[in-house]
Amino acid sequence: MIHILLFLLTVGSTYFVGGTSYSVSIMSILLAHEMGHYFMSKKHGIPSTLPYFIPFPLSPFGTFGAIIKMKGIILNKKALFDIGVAGPISGFIVAVPFIVIGISLSDIQPVSGSQSFIELGDPLLFKIVQRLLIGEIPAGQDIVLHPFAYAGWVGLFVTALNLLPVGQLDGGHIIYAVFGDKSKWIFFGTIVILAVVAIFYNPGWLMLVIILIIFGMRHPKPLDTETKLDRKRKYFAFAILIIFILSFTPAPFPSLISEKTDKIGGIPI
Repeated sequence: MIHILLFLLTVGSTYFVGGTSYSVSIMSILLAHEMGHYFMSKKHGIPSTLPYFIPFPLSPFGTFGAIIKMKGIILNKKALFDIGVAGPISGFIVAVPFIVIGISLSDIQPVSGSQSFIELGDPLLFKIVQRLLIGEIPAGQDIVLHPFAYAGWVGLFVTALNLLPVGQLDGGHIIYAVFGDKSKWIFFGTIVILAVVAIFYNPGWLMLVIILIIFGMRHPKPLDTETKLDRKRKYFAFAILIIFILSFTPAPFPSLISEKTDKIGGIPI
């Protein structure tokens, strides 16, 4: 019952932020991500809850995403890897059509001080789709994103955060499955890089660094730590790296920093 209530509250909070088009698209992306984890957990015989959505109408996203809780022990690295990659791949696949359709429906408007916008950073995938569908944006103009495109941007942002190779994030699961105990050095290196970026480039990452340190960088071991990943899973690991590169932007909200950065227009507020 709580799952349904939280789902409906999150539908309401995302509708409050961006209307019907945004609510339908962002909920579809988040649901695909979490159900990817859910069904893969079931495939490997690990009991899991249905997604718990987190409504938050005061944020620019209308939600803090969703989570599932696994109630069993992960048996080996293959299961850990499969569960880790299933969510990001599922969410990314659903996000791409919304991005393509949304950018094609977005408006090109003159930059004006008469209307307020939230400026958004420019992930590589957005740059590619924008160049293919719209071309070069004339000087003095910018894109006002359609709600589908904004939901796709949020989906990429959530995907990139989840794929950071740290602790209990999806990226942490994947890196541990690939590198085992050596992954602790990757965890540590990621925190150091994010801290440097936060100090010298974008202070917005500092909160994430603090949260990751508080919740810990260690990864619990599966029962079988000796099983190696097969070649097919290594190909999927490479695909996940490509998804991260396409989704990540070092400055999600350019207005938080003073330097000029790449951005993909914005949404009206």
